[in-house]
Amino acid sequence: MLEIYLPIAQVNIDIFLLLFLSLAVGVLSGLFGVGGGFLMTPFLIFMGIPPVYAVPNEVNNILATSVSGSLTHWYKKTLDYKMGLMIVSGGVAGTIIGIMTFTFFSEIGKISLIISLLYMYLLAMVGTLMLIEGIRERNRLKSKTIIKRKLHDHNWLQGLPLRMRFNKSRLYESAFTPILLGFIVGFVASMMGIGGAFLMVPAMIYIIGMPVKLIPGTSLFVTVFISAVVTILHSFNYGTIDLFLVVPLILGSIVGVQVGQKIGQFLDSTELKSLFAMLLITVAIAIAYDSFFREKTGFNGTSETAPELNSLAEFILRISNDAPFLYGAFAIILAVSLGALMAWFRKIIHDLRHKKPKQEEVKFPVK
Repeated sequence: MLEIYLPIAQVNIDIFLLLFLSLAVGVLSGLFGVGGGFLMTPFLIFMGIPPVYAVPNEVNNILATSVSGSLTHWYKKTLDYKMGLMIVSGGVAGTIIGIMTFTFFSEIGKISLIISLLYMYLLAMVGTLMLIEGIRERNRLKSKTIIKRKLHDHNWLQGLPLRMRFNKSRLYESAFTPILLGFIVGFVASMMGIGGAFLMVPAMIYIIGMPVKLIPGTSLFVTVFISAVVTILHSFNYGTIDLFLVVPLILGSIVGVQVGQKIGQFLDSTELKSLFAMLLITVAIAIAYDSFFREKTGFNGTSETAPELNSLAEFILRISNDAPFLYGAFAIILAVSLGALMAWFRKIIHDLRHKKPKQEEVKFPVK
């Protein structure tokens, strides 16, 4: 056990536990193809980090993993930029409204309760739906039932004005649909510290009607921009980004995602979905117990007396207070750099593994 003091969040945390949890959540993210924010943020709160700090720091972590993933899809050319930018335009507006809502509940002292309630209901709902779908999928496999579905069902949202052609996705529909989706995702991201993939992916399939192969990359592309905006706004308004917390989160997550993706190639996806659904329901129950039933003790991870800060911690604290916008920009650059470095490293490993050895030229003697 090795505790470190977070100079901005002003709490003591076990660095090994933090690295283990970020690695574990990264593995789960890689296994199931979803962002880990809706698991990692509650875990940070359970560790004693106040929600007002847990939310923005996890968003900064999501930024790094999203950069890594979106660059990988960029290499593969499985990304619709035009659709992504339309979603981002709505996401920026949603993020601003979300920050205003976050500020309102912070000022009246109810932000911790609101975040707990959002996580409790959201995880319970998503976990239950995933569990039901997993059971149905297992039953279909057992009975060998094949369900034929249309590639895309048109709905009233796509018939709204301002129709545009999205050549990459081969769609012609209203721009209001992706903009509205982005608005919802931006609001949720700024309030809960999650990337919003669990909302975007189903909406891209069933509402927008995008080809499945373009959805993961486009979703990650959107998350990069929304996470960056959330990080800047939280840093500027509250000064809540703590690099002593962000760096271990990023390192654990980007490694865990790669490991999870490799493990997922050898496991049955149906069984994994059911296990993951039960995990979400368990976390929802734990949040409900922690919020409404557990007796609050004097210790919640905070330090009664702040320890003497080293020179690096003092420098970070001073920059955060004196230049919050610059500090937030640095946090974004750090996350983007680490994510890009991981994507570049992964591409090099991939190219080396699939590089065909040169055949040696056989020379025959001339008679």
